[in-house]
Amino acid sequence: MTETPIDRLARATPSSLARRAKGLSDRTIAWIFVTPTILLLLAVNIFPLIWTIRLSFTNYRSNRPNAEVKWVGLENYQKILTDDGIWGNMQATAHFLFWTILLQVLIGFTLAWLINRKFKGNDLLTTLIVIPMMLSPAVVGNFWTFLYQPQIGLFNYIEFFTGTPSSSFEMLGSVTLAPWAIVIVDTWMWTPFVMLICLAGLRSIPDYIYEAAEVDRASKWRQFWTITIPMVLPFLMLAVLFRGIENFKMFDLVVQLTGGGPGSVTELASINLKREAFEKWRTGYSSAYAIILFVTVFGLASIYVKALNKVKER
Repeated sequence: MTETPIDRLARATPSSLARRAKGLSDRTIAWIFVTPTILLLLAVNIFPLIWTIRLSFTNYRSNRPNAEVKWVGLENYQKILTDDGIWGNMQATAHFLFWTILLQVLIGFTLAWLINRKFKGNDLLTTLIVIPMMLSPAVVGNFWTFLYQPQIGLFNYIEFFTGTPSSSFEMLGSVTLAPWAIVIVDTWMWTPFVMLICLAGLRSIPDYIYEAAEVDRASKWRQFWTITIPMVLPFLMLAVLFRGIENFKMFDLVVQLTGGGPGSVTELASINLKREAFEKWRTGYSSAYAIILFVTVFGLASIYVKALNKVKER
């Protein structure tokens, strides 16, 4: 039976009738909705990046907007790459990155492995463990500053129990201990994040694999190294990627704890960048500094992602 125009009209929805009336295809409708979002992303992300790149080749200072702006070429980049102070900041950043990521991976995976073993109170314990990562870095910084306070803080009780003067444990005021103080706080705050990622990896392993290994009389230790670690490795690497990127630009927590001191032993690259941009007002110089940090993070992350993809393909 041939369909009449009246039948087609009866089957048509109001939206399809409106599109046909305007002569718009589904693809055109999709672009109408997507285009504003694309333009917004370009305005918020791409334009500032291009503007920063342009400023990095000038001597522009934002506190002198009416001063003559000179094109200095690669001079800012040359100064940054030959500045011993900045290399010291990068060394402090590398120390912070290495130890926080190492400790968070080790402790986070251990906690995930323990929690994955079902026991009474499992859910309550998991909730308690993840509380630190839910707190604001400003709150965490103030909380731990109080704990580190040598007169009234937690370390003040070391003298009572050990007889060692509490001033010997003045974490935030010690050139030797201050870098470890910020490592401890970041580890305490973000280990739960790594734990959750590892827990997802552990729970994604099918039970039948372990059952097959037990049939083959594989020991628990052998199951751990030949099944658990290889199958959780992509999740571990993903956690390292996330924490590496976040800790490379760490700012607020360290500022709350030490402000970059004592001296400059905890002055990470992000803190030094803020000083150059908003205290010394060397806008062109700090723009070049920001581009160098961006290229460093982007390059290292790209290499790491390639390695991660290779592990997933195995």
